[in-house]
Amino acid sequence: MLAAGHDVALVLTQPDRPSGRGLRAAPGAVKKFALMQGLEVFQPPTLNDAPALARLAAAQPEVLVVAAYGLLLPPSALAIAPRGALNIHASLLPRWRGAAPIQRALLAGDRETGITIMQMDAGLDTGPMLSQHRLAIAAADDAHTLHDKLAALGAEAIVHALAEIAAGNARPVPQPESGVSYAKKISKEEAEIDWARPCKEIERRLRALRPAPGARTQLRGEAVKLWRATCATCAPGSGAPGAVLESGPAGVLIACGDGALRVSELQRAGGTRLAAADFLRGCPIEAGERLGTAR
Repeated sequence: MLAAGHDVALVLTQPDRPSGRGLRAAPGAVKKFALMQGLEVFQPPTLNDAPALARLAAAQPEVLVVAAYGLLLPPSALAIAPRGALNIHASLLPRWRGAAPIQRALLAGDRETGITIMQMDAGLDTGPMLSQHRLAIAAADDAHTLHDKLAALGAEAIVHALAEIAAGNARPVPQPESGVSYAKKISKEEAEIDWARPCKEIERRLRALRPAPGARTQLRGEAVKLWRATCATCAPGSGAPGAVLESGPAGVLIACGDGALRVSELQRAGGTRLAAADFLRGCPIEAGERLGTAR
């Protein structure tokens, strides 16, 4: 938006969060960039109080632009800008309304996703759409790579949308009533691998939860995160789900409900992410062992 010549009157971002070993409050990327550009930054813990709304109104914004803000914008905040509030949403609405559209698209095995520029209303990502921009999901995409692709696409989309608004050409359309789905936040329980599920589904889970929070399983009662893996075939009945079929430098082959997963990158609790060969030197895993909570 700055490169396109827009005047950014005020930058809102969440309060600084504890970071690093000392857990000292540290600014996020949005604040760092804004300060480097000499922009005013405002970090209210909520927008549901009068002082925060007054500060926002004092900036006299013509339009609000929202991207992964993480705080609720009440109707009183949405009404401040005469041209409303635009949300850069990382899905093709009405599919995957909510907090985790990128992860949910990967978990579901969607072949494409995209960016929707929408006008915000009181609902959860229910407002009318100004534009949609499609993006194919590559077989190797994870939440990190897909996030970065969508961020770049969203930056282009919002600049185009603002130009259309300025020219008087914006034509919002209601979202379709069919095809609605919700992308709730990823829970800790969802990070635990169910080895009875098909291999392709488990492999998608690894990618959807990478880089955070990471998919995990249990090895001898200890949590182990699995970061990278590929699906392989195995003979029917060769091992119960979660059974280790092979273990070596090429990876750890684990039986699933359908097929097997060859894990090539692992991490012990409190350790670092390691290639399978390095991991096995410090923590050998033998064929016949069982992963997961079931014993």
